[in-house]
Amino acid sequence: MHDTYGEVVRVGPDRLSYISPQACKDIYGHRTTKRLENPKDTRSYEPEFNGADHIINVPDVAKHGELRKIFTNAFSDRALKLQEPLINKYVDRLIENMHRIFKQRLDMVVLYNSTTFDIMGELAFGESLGLLESSEYSPWVKAVFANIKVGAFSQVGLEYPLLGKLIKLCLPRSILELQKTHFQHSVDRVNRRMEKGNDQPDIWNLVLQKAGNKLSLDEMYANSSIFMMAGTETTATLLSGLTYHLLKSPDKLRIVTEEIRSLPEEELTLQNLPRLTYLSACFEEGLRCYPPVPVAPTREVAKGGNAICGQWIPEKTRVAVPNWAAYRSPLNFKDSESFIPERWLPGTGFDSDRKDVFQPFSSGPRNCLGKNLAYHEMRIILAKVLWHFDLQLCTESNNWADQKTYGLWEKPELWVQAKARH
Repeated sequence: MHDTYGEVVRVGPDRLSYISPQACKDIYGHRTTKRLENPKDTRSYEPEFNGADHIINVPDVAKHGELRKIFTNAFSDRALKLQEPLINKYVDRLIENMHRIFKQRLDMVVLYNSTTFDIMGELAFGESLGLLESSEYSPWVKAVFANIKVGAFSQVGLEYPLLGKLIKLCLPRSILELQKTHFQHSVDRVNRRMEKGNDQPDIWNLVLQKAGNKLSLDEMYANSSIFMMAGTETTATLLSGLTYHLLKSPDKLRIVTEEIRSLPEEELTLQNLPRLTYLSACFEEGLRCYPPVPVAPTREVAKGGNAICGQWIPEKTRVAVPNWAAYRSPLNFKDSESFIPERWLPGTGFDSDRKDVFQPFSSGPRNCLGKNLAYHEMRIILAKVLWHFDLQLCTESNNWADQKTYGLWEKPELWVQAKARH
């Protein structure tokens, strides 16, 4: 629609969609003397299974600020340094698995998901989910994926309550039960984590050091549940999408592989990997071409109204910048449909790109707390995989990127052939 109608499109009676950099600042930006912060759109988010709000969906601006202060300690640079050995343990386990089975074709979607779920399981609950050991999804992980799809149908219910009730009646009971299963797993593991206690740098240890008893158990359950979705599937999605685009672009794959292999394996660290400029450019381009959250995080214009792109918009209007549309628009990016990591490097002919619109972790006071953790996980996982293996895309995955989305992507298998270097 934006290709046809321009930078702002009315997509509903009280709903506007934007794709400009200025809209990102005006919609998602911090409160100023001239503008109030636009809160979450309550018709786009619902409470967790137990009725409690978590850090992503909490609509109240002040309450969100309180939650953010509580969780900041667990996602700080200091916390990431403490967590690096834990992350490395599971990445090394991934590489061991790939060495064991590399003569077969590999499904990188399963391997990446298994790694990110095991990492987040230990970070959130002090215990792994054991996916890398079993090489298959556990019932809980299957429930997480089902919950994502159910969430898309729940969105319809928030928009159209009567239709939502009808959809719930039509959904198989087993699907609805999976929602409950996912949440109950989070409850059980939080309870175990609180009972046993430990001195590991996991999320709850760091949070409780800062917050004491400021969080209720229901809030802990709700936030743990969302961590197991937001901190796992999205990271694995980007890794899968970037791997696909690199394998479809052998010249880009060669450059980034040579850059990674210029370092000895022991120097693939939290400190060194951000210095690899082409690797960093690949991640930015991967996030642009295949954003893990392709849809629009919706806000509701604050009380009294706000100016967006120089135009006064009344309060309660629902506004958003959809990531996929903004990142693929030729209004924002030259050769917008092509995978070109060089666009993120200086002096490569892409200075006219409107890169301010690129906000894959959102922006402003509600930007993603786990951004640094996600970047480090993505860097170390991909770097270790490409350091150890030469990868080639299997023909059955040539059109892998042709996917449906239910808020998040519904990813098919990403089949590759791997050849070990050593």
